[in-house]
Parts: sequence; C-alpha cells; structure tokens
Amino acid sequence: MIKALIIDDEPLARSIIVEYLQQHPGIVVAQECGDGFEGVKAIQQHQPQLIFLDIQMPKINGFEMLELVEQPPAIIFTTAFDEYAIRAFESHAVDYLLKPFSQERFDKALQKWLDQRQPVSSPAPLLETASLAPQQNQRIVVKTGGRIRIIPIEDVHYLEAADDYVKIHTTDGTFLKNKTMAHFEQILDAAQFVRTHRSYIVNVQCITRLDPHEKESWLALLTTGARIPVSKTGHAKLKGVLGI
Repeated sequence: MIKALIIDDEPLARSIIVEYLQQHPGIVVAQECGDGFEGVKAIQQHQPQLIFLDIQMPKINGFEMLELVEQPPAIIFTTAFDEYAIRAFESHAVDYLLKPFSQERFDKALQKWLDQRQPVSSPAPLLETASLAPQQNQRIVVKTGGRIRIIPIEDVHYLEAADDYVKIHTTDGTFLKNKTMAHFEQILDAAQFVRTHRSYIVNVQCITRLDPHEKESWLALLTTGARIPVSKTGHAKLKGVLGI
C-alpha cells in the first residue's frame, strides 16, 4: 500500500484528488493538509511515498515547504502557478498537473510515477530555478528549533557565510539557512543587497558609514553597530549602488 499526502489550501481541490484516487485502490491518503506548515509536520509523521502538492498557499508556499523537508518524497505538483514555475517543473523532470485537470490527466501523471518508482532525486535544482521567480525573493523561510519562521527581506541586516550554511542576521536575531552565498547574491535585489566581501552580503539601507581599514579594504558600519568587511571589489559595488 502506498501512502500519500494531499497538501493544498483549497478543500475542493483536495476533494477532487481524493475522488480521482478512488480509481487507484493501491494508494491511501494518510492526511489532507491545508497549508505548508501542516505539510511539513505530516511528512515527518507519516513518511509518505508520494505527495500531491499545491504551490500557491497561505503562510508558506509549496517551494518554501520543500526547502524545509530534509528527505522529500516523490512529488506531483497540482498547481495554477505561473509560467515561470511550469518551466522549472519541465526543466527538472518533475511532473505537474495544471489546474483544472481531468481524471485522465491525473491518471497519466500518477502512472508515470508508478512506472518509474525510482529513488527520489533531490528537489534542489527545481528549487534553485523556482527561486529566481520575482515572488520568491521577498522573504526567507527558515526552520529553527522545530519551528518555521518567515523573515521579511526588509528585516535582514546582512548575511554571513558559515561553512555549508548562511547566517542571516535580522532585527530578531540570527538564523541559519542551508544555502550558499552565491544563491542569495543571485536572488536578492542588487540595488538593496551588495556582496561587500566573499563572506558577506549587506543590506545597504543599514549602512551608516564606510571607514578605511587595511590596504585597499574598508569596514561598513551598520545601524546595529556591526562592522562588515568590504573588499576592493565590494567597495566598487557599494559606490555604484550608493551613487558615491
């Protein structure tokens, strides 16, 4: 018996999937979830082999939810999301159902997965592509102490490299995200966040002044009192953004 989860904020959409699954008695729905928070907990609890996942949901969206799951099961997306996300699905061979979808199209997607039934590949390439969509760079979602936290991008003071993680320094403290500095440099607004040093990306709105430091280097003093290294290359970038 295959355990599945349905993660979608629309009750009607969930009921349609339940109805379509009646034609597949080998699959049992372990739980229906109305948002990504519930989805993360349900995946940990039930360890399903398959999830039917919507993208546009309240609280956190489907992409953000997947970032918080260490070993995600197989995914069939059920979405009315935009063309950018559809290209992400297609380029990384993730099957998806574009709402509204028929029983026939549902059966085809499900059969494709049943025929393959291979080890689940990492969703990282999909998430990297999807993260470039404009609506994905307005906040950062982190998991800390078993809780999920949503950080508005304007609350970020600076980011700091920390081995395989990035430290996100915010108004409410510091949080770790399992991403690279290059990832954040790519997705963050270059007019607001500048990579001043190989290990630092700074919100320019938090800079109060730039002080000369060692040869061809500077220190950026932030409103919080933090002093951030600025390399020669970073200084040139800052001058361009700040218009100095």
